[in-house]
Amino acid sequence: MKKINTIPLHKDKSIALVAHDHLKRDLVEWVKFNKVLLSHHKIYATGTTGKLVEEVLGFPVHKFQSGPLGGDQQIGSKIVDGEIDFLIFFWDPLAQAPHDPDVKALLRLAVVWNIPVACNRSSADFLISSPLMDEIYPRRVADFSDYTNRKI
Repeated sequence: MKKINTIPLHKDKSIALVAHDHLKRDLVEWVKFNKVLLSHHKIYATGTTGKLVEEVLGFPVHKFQSGPLGGDQQIGSKIVDGEIDFLIFFWDPLAQAPHDPDVKALLRLAVVWNIPVACNRSSADFLISSPLMDEIYPRRVADFSDYTNRKI
C-alpha cells in the first residue's frame, strides 16, 4: 500500500493561470467575472497571459516566461516545489502547439502532485466557486520516498 502525505492548501491559494493564444480572451473574461473571488489569492501566469490578467485584476501578477519559451515548465517547477496550489489552464486539445510536450508535462505534474486543475471555463467555474476554495484543504499526495531513496 502506498504511503500518503497530507499537505495543506491554505485559505489563500497560489493560482497559476495559463491559456493558449486563441483562448486568452476566454481566460481574461473568466478572470474579469471572478475578479472578487480571485482578489485574495496569489496569482501566477505565463508571459502574455499574465500581462492581460494583471490589467483586468488591477493588482500584481507573478509573470513567468511565455509558455513556448519555458513558462509552462517554470510553473511545473513551482508545482513540484509546493508553491502553486491550483492550475487553471485553458488549452485547446484540437490545436497542435510547438510546445505540446511542455503542456503535457505541466498537466502531468499537476496530477502527480494532486493539485486542482481546470482546463476549460466550466471546470474553472465549478472549482473557483467550491466552498473548499476559501478553506484550508488537506491535499493528499503520495509519499515518493521509496522512489527517491531506491538503489540504482
